Amino acid sequence: MLNINQDFLENTSKKIHWNLTPEELIELTLSSKQGKLTKTGALAIDTGEFTGRAPKDRFIVKDAITGNTVYWGETNKAFSSENFSKLYQKVKSYLEDKTLFVKDVKAGADSNYGIKVRVVCEYPWQSLFVDNMFIRLNNHHEQQFSPDWRVISVPGFHANAEVDGTRQHNFAIINFTEKLILIGGTAYTGEIKKGIFSVLNFELPTTHNVLPMHCSVNEGDNGSSTVFFGLSGTGKTTLSANPERALIGDDEHAWTNDGVFNFEGGCYAKAIDLTEEHEPEIYRAIKYGALLENIVFKKGTREVDYHDASKTMNTRVSYPIHFIDKVKIPSKGGLPSNVFFLCCDAYGIFPPISKLSKSQAMYHFISGYTAKVAGTEEGITDPAIVFSACFGEPFMPLSPIHYANMLGERMEKGDVKVWLVNTGWSGGKFGTGSRMKLKYTRALISEALNKGLDDKKYEKLPLFNLLYPTSCAGVPSEILNPRNTWENKEDYDQVLNGLSQEFVKNFNKYQDVNPSIKKGGPSL
Repeated sequence: MLNINQDFLENTSKKIHWNLTPEELIELTLSSKQGKLTKTGALAIDTGEFTGRAPKDRFIVKDAITGNTVYWGETNKAFSSENFSKLYQKVKSYLEDKTLFVKDVKAGADSNYGIKVRVVCEYPWQSLFVDNMFIRLNNHHEQQFSPDWRVISVPGFHANAEVDGTRQHNFAIINFTEKLILIGGTAYTGEIKKGIFSVLNFELPTTHNVLPMHCSVNEGDNGSSTVFFGLSGTGKTTLSANPERALIGDDEHAWTNDGVFNFEGGCYAKAIDLTEEHEPEIYRAIKYGALLENIVFKKGTREVDYHDASKTMNTRVSYPIHFIDKVKIPSKGGLPSNVFFLCCDAYGIFPPISKLSKSQAMYHFISGYTAKVAGTEEGITDPAIVFSACFGEPFMPLSPIHYANMLGERMEKGDVKVWLVNTGWSGGKFGTGSRMKLKYTRALISEALNKGLDDKKYEKLPLFNLLYPTSCAGVPSEILNPRNTWENKEDYDQVLNGLSQEFVKNFNKYQDVNPSIKKGGPSL
């Protein structure tokens, strides 16, 4: 066992800042010239070499706890206990003369399932991110704090891949036996939150039979929750920030027998192309206390140019959840009655909304389809199909089938309606068609929540057998059938056929899945 107790932080001569306030962390960032304040008072920083997660450099220590439980492969890559111990000692040595910033927080708004986390950071703005994103403690809790998990994030430490067993100099390694996450070589703050997300995605199902979800959640006046699954850029944060409903959280939740709860105490929203008109709740939350990552200022000003992607398409902002006007605290809600799978279909094939059967829901949940478009990543010039199981495969240590079966059980028990929503393209694929208008997506979701789609006439999409409504208030009926929006119908049919084959090809790797789930996929 490693020596990762209090001695690591207390029996040392180095400078340690314990649980500083946001104001103190902002001032230290400014005084060290690591960031600047924007016109609205938010703190803007650059994360350096990495402006997004590095999924190829995420590892899980393979030991007695994880060996026969984790779904090993390209997503969950094994790391030896021996190499972890050696790397940990190197990190400790690196930190001997460093000033550190420590935050004690909670992950999980439900006290029955939440965990206490101590996060040790090299930079003050990393600690501000932790303060924004996790659940803050009061002074009484801080005095009695004994962490369940620890995270050590040291961007300045670079691993030696040949010696340390990593792929390259950066790494994020989870050790379930030691309850420790080591992050090095990258300053991208999302690695911290996704590390803890991965921990809960393993522990909640195996220990408590609770379903963890990569989703946003809001709640209506009747106490019923709505869940929005989706990969980055599909609209989870945008669509859950609804002034008519209370926000529970924008990214990571769990579904218990009694309801849902948020893992976090803040939001981590994409900032690219942000406007007050289209996303007013997020736009107005970017004020003093918020942390902007990798943005660009308009020349000669402190005004953010949200359309400038010269540093990255993945510009981000983190802020405490109470920066949103209508929010529920503590972040817990009732049992869901509606679940929306959000996909950015850059091929323009899927309808704006479809109603799914149980088998279809489980099939599409395991598939986790979306598409990347040109410009989002180096080398992508045409739409690129992405299948990310459970709409969050990089953070799911267990088999996707395990999570899907848990979802199916909850659907049956709660009479839950599941919808597939295309927030991507209409009238052609990327480069030909146009992006689905946000106001149409909002109108369709609103109608579904208000049961306005229950008595509508439905038609069936060929091959995928998706049922879509032929009319909806506030939405032009001609866009509800995606084939009708294409100028060349034969081109649509050809792309439809190609996409359906890609779904089948991807699903072939799930040999142990129940045959009833396979029936929810395309019929070629």
